[in-house]
Amino acid sequence: MDEIRNPFAPSAGSQPPELAGRDDLIRSAEIAIQRILRGKHDRSQILLGLRGTGKTVLLNKIENIALDNDHMTSFVEAPDDRNLAELLYPKIHQVLRKLSFVEDAKTKTHAALRSLRSFAGAFKITVGDVSISVDPQPGSADSGILEYDLIDLFFAVGEAAQSAGRAWTLLIDEVQYLSKPELSALIVAIHRMNQKGLPILFFGAGLPQIAALSGEAKSYAERLFLFPKIGALNDSAAAAAIRLPIEDEEESITNDAVADIIKVTEGYPYFLQEWGFQVWNIAQTSPFTRTDVKDASINALRRLDEGFFRVRYDRLTPKEREYVLAMAELGDGPYKSSDIADQLGESVNTLGPRRAKIIHKGMIYSPEHGDVDFTVPMFASYLRRNFLDKA
Repeated sequence: MDEIRNPFAPSAGSQPPELAGRDDLIRSAEIAIQRILRGKHDRSQILLGLRGTGKTVLLNKIENIALDNDHMTSFVEAPDDRNLAELLYPKIHQVLRKLSFVEDAKTKTHAALRSLRSFAGAFKITVGDVSISVDPQPGSADSGILEYDLIDLFFAVGEAAQSAGRAWTLLIDEVQYLSKPELSALIVAIHRMNQKGLPILFFGAGLPQIAALSGEAKSYAERLFLFPKIGALNDSAAAAAIRLPIEDEEESITNDAVADIIKVTEGYPYFLQEWGFQVWNIAQTSPFTRTDVKDASINALRRLDEGFFRVRYDRLTPKEREYVLAMAELGDGPYKSSDIADQLGESVNTLGPRRAKIIHKGMIYSPEHGDVDFTVPMFASYLRRNFLDKA
């Protein structure tokens, strides 16, 4: 088939040609966005899911909905080597610069810029050419305590947005990389904005442990946020994600071929895109068949092994690799920590720090107390295929 016409896009965060199976979540976000703009309360959301489930795609979709509904937006990805204050400063500055052109918001925006200047000074933030030509606001966002200063800063931004008849939506990807104090400060700030009725909404995305971490940070987090679970697509939605883009290009695929793709990908959106992409490129004619899927699977697995899986494995130290290989040797998860310890011939307590480091790197998580599992679907199969079966 003509590769230029290939409708599939297997890359991180890229919008798929058919965003199947997420209608309820998207509608919920749209309602919240519209309610906040009208001065009505609604809950912020943190999307929870494994790698490859499309969380970033959904955040991008939500941002577009917010922009279409008179929201200012700030999208950041939380890396594990920068703090939240540094991430927020240039984004909030950008929002306030835009609001400064709205006549009715100029006074409040000026005050917000002064608070942001105070915030930058308190946390010693310098971000390239981003500078604020106003004096700091004494007593606002200048304590150097993030939980207090984020409230002051969000309050100032919320008032400026409200004066302009706008709202502000903050979106943070990879929330699990925020420190506990940062997550706590963010939760408190959003909580206070809700109490003040200011038009600020937060959407986050992260690995499944975020719900528990949020609860540990602030006990009321479960009442403040919705925590939609973003998992594999059901068979109907997975079939639509494959079939509809092909049909939009006036080609077709057999039912058996679709079923084979769903089986091998387990319905995970990223893998569906990869298999769809490879099937399209390898097929000579339409309709695409089970034979095309079988042949395409070789290329799909090779690409995943060399990219999607490998980059994550390479982040691990030799000892951490030993740990995840022991998990894979036990089969498919979830895995009991005691079984992994037995596999390695060590005690659970001795392995605790190593386990914690792998969790921090976002490679594994704890679905239940005493259990762990991979955050990357099909990762155990990758390890067996590339490291254990060849041993």
